[in-house]
Amino acid sequence: MEVYADYAATTPVDRDILKNMIDNADEFGNPSSIHKAGKRAKAQLEKARRDVAGLLNASAPEIIFTSGATEANNLAIRGVIGRHKRPHVITTEIEHASVLNTHKALEADAEITYIPADERGVVDMGSLKRALREDTALVSIMLVNNETGVMQPIYEIKEMLSGSEALLHVDAVQAFGHMTVDVEDLGADLLSLSAHKLYGPKGVGLLYKAKDVRLDPVITGGSQERDARGGTENVLWIQAMSEAMQKASDGLTRRSIREMQLKELLLNTLTAAEIPFEVNGDVNQAASHIINIHFPWTDAEFLLTALDMADIYLSAGSACHAGTLEPSHVLASMYGETDRSTKSIRFSFSYMMTDEEIERIVAALKDIYERLMN
Repeated sequence: MEVYADYAATTPVDRDILKNMIDNADEFGNPSSIHKAGKRAKAQLEKARRDVAGLLNASAPEIIFTSGATEANNLAIRGVIGRHKRPHVITTEIEHASVLNTHKALEADAEITYIPADERGVVDMGSLKRALREDTALVSIMLVNNETGVMQPIYEIKEMLSGSEALLHVDAVQAFGHMTVDVEDLGADLLSLSAHKLYGPKGVGLLYKAKDVRLDPVITGGSQERDARGGTENVLWIQAMSEAMQKASDGLTRRSIREMQLKELLLNTLTAAEIPFEVNGDVNQAASHIINIHFPWTDAEFLLTALDMADIYLSAGSACHAGTLEPSHVLASMYGETDRSTKSIRFSFSYMMTDEEIERIVAALKDIYERLMN
């Protein structure tokens, strides 16, 4: 039996959503066309936009559909920086690669300050406050870290930015479906989401853009998405994302409780099995579905390979490094130059998982540990 515990990397497509995609496949019109087939597609597109906006407490014109969160993050960051002459921008050392590497690629076009995290996995608010300037154009900080699950203090950051001209961009990819994501409450000017973390298909995401925010487009072409993103909209996938978000919202409490139960079971079973481990970051300030654990007795690469051979699938962190296993930049920011960044793995849960799967993971870890110690 295979055990998959890497749901922060991607989720399977919900069977009901997949069926609806197949059932709706005959409606393939281009929503920019003026004939009846195009108008039907346009109506479907705009209904999905309204539905998604409602779930975020936004208005429909504030939703831009993209090919995923990577594109949405690029549009937010490049779109703001492109409208200024070498602006000052603040981000953190613990962002997802699609945010961190985008900022690094733009260092010739902007003055960028990277804020570290403390050992809890929380961004250093003192450093952030000191970095904030009158000419800061953008602050880009994730809501939930994709490696540790630790929630960032976005509400405090919102208050800190009160009276500032800086826009707040929030990568909420690992948050939606596990907590309430309300753009008004968060104070977000820009917010990114991806469908494939929510039991929707890969290849579709969105950027919320507050109505008074102006961005330079990254993908130029036609006038789709109110001139913000050229290219024919993928209506079928967009409908699927809307349905996935609705299901995630409706099942939020039930799913989160189950994920917390699985996390608690993992920690209790590891302890009972007398396997040495330490949790990375503050487990009490983490989302329900992610926990990152340091195993001081072996390297993550060896451990992941051994687990893979036992048909147990985990990761060391982000899945955005083309199959390579690199030291975690998140853990390096939190703990400095220690072996934690190479001896830690991420467990990410789904409400669909069983207790038996957790017990099988721990049994495999116990077997590996005992063989290494003997």
